[in-house]
Amino acid sequence: MTRVVALGGGHGLAASLSALRHVCDDITAIVTVADDGGSSGRLRQEFGVLPPGDLRMALSALCAESDWGHQWRDVLQHRFSGDGPLGGHALGNLLILALWDLDPEPVYGLDLVGRLLNARGRVLPMAAVPLDITAQVALDPDRLDLCTEIRGQDGVAKTSGHVRSVALIPPDPPAHPEAISALAQADWIIFGPGSWFTSVLPHLLVPKLRQALVASPARRLLTLNLEMNTLETRGFSAVRHIETLREHAPDLRLDIVLADPTIVDDVAALEEAVAGLGARLVIADVSNPRTPGAHDPLRLAAAYRDVFGD
Repeated sequence: MTRVVALGGGHGLAASLSALRHVCDDITAIVTVADDGGSSGRLRQEFGVLPPGDLRMALSALCAESDWGHQWRDVLQHRFSGDGPLGGHALGNLLILALWDLDPEPVYGLDLVGRLLNARGRVLPMAAVPLDITAQVALDPDRLDLCTEIRGQDGVAKTSGHVRSVALIPPDPPAHPEAISALAQADWIIFGPGSWFTSVLPHLLVPKLRQALVASPARRLLTLNLEMNTLETRGFSAVRHIETLREHAPDLRLDIVLADPTIVDDVAALEEAVAGLGARLVIADVSNPRTPGAHDPLRLAAAYRDVFGD
């Protein structure tokens, strides 16, 4: 049985999990805990808990392929409308919060929600405490060396400037011990896709988590995004994504970098950048032709299956 650990957050991690559940049964998601916007941000501020939104999305992506699993996935994802106290909250966020109120160990509550969904794997937070992301951002495109600091995941994700680097507060947060254990036992570790500076790279900034990533005997695969030019990565190419990964974690080595052909403008340059991480470039059609910028779960699953079988 292939044991896979997938790291990320938000829609990107949900995409990889939706694909992985088609090709393996032993899946662990390690999820960023730095969200400070929307429902998660409100609950984090009011109750001092880990932001539950990305954890909820990961659990929903792992739901059983059954009427029961799909129904409870839809319940968890249901978001209340209106301007009242419940307006904007996802019901799953409130359910997770209630479980944490009964037992402060976050994994206990997440495992219970996973049982409710008959989930095909487990969901773990990457750190035991809520985190803040800070970014060095160049507001003048002609002066990329002149940076200002922006604090908060929501602010970094929406900045109009050019993100140059990110860091975490606190700088040495406690990694969740079950996340460390999962990495040590994995056969494959999957990074991405996802918001580059706020969902993918933060995992490499938790010192003990990064040490576990580097030391793990698992093979490592990076799934590149389908959209290069986002608010976080304005003007980025696929090569620049690889370069920022090396800048934030120079000791990390990969085995495979998976890219859709639509984002590869210079195969030789990308192969050279990928080789700098010790990896091999795999180009495969993994996008959804009906939804621009979104991965197709079955195509991505097929690409993962082929790589795992090598």
